[in-house]
Amino acid sequence: MSNREENLAVAPVVRWAKLNDAEQIAKLINSAFRLAEEFFFEGDRIALGEVRDLMFKGRFLLAENEGKVAACVYLEPRGDRAYLGLLSVDPERQQFGLGSWLMKVGEDHCRVLGCRFMDINVVNLRQELFGFYERRGYVENGLAPFPGDLDTKLPCYMVKMSKQLD
Repeated sequence: MSNREENLAVAPVVRWAKLNDAEQIAKLINSAFRLAEEFFFEGDRIALGEVRDLMFKGRFLLAENEGKVAACVYLEPRGDRAYLGLLSVDPERQQFGLGSWLMKVGEDHCRVLGCRFMDINVVNLRQELFGFYERRGYVENGLAPFPGDLDTKLPCYMVKMSKQLD
């Protein structure tokens, strides 16, 4: 068994984040996004204060493996819609289906809350993500600007995608 496979030998535990998890969440998001986005963006994707602010608007769902946060996703119910964002998997635990599994848990939770649609935003430069989300039922439905407070090396924008949950 390789070191990467050993990282997932113990099944992850899912739980809701608490405020004292914010620092670990910020580190995970920045680590995962840095690896994937370094070709167009330098620096941290999110600050600790932003994670804390999001925790008052929505919730982070965490997947823990052996006491360490292995993945997270942000969920924010918005009436009959919900927003899913900042899906992040520890780089050592990527490519094992953990992100897909955590997304499904998040979608199921929002479905139980009565949300009929899930919305996500994907940066246009991350072409590899479109197939990932399309295979999970998401379709493109609009464009939005990339967050204005983040300086990028290349021009980019967000592609809005949605999925019907019921």
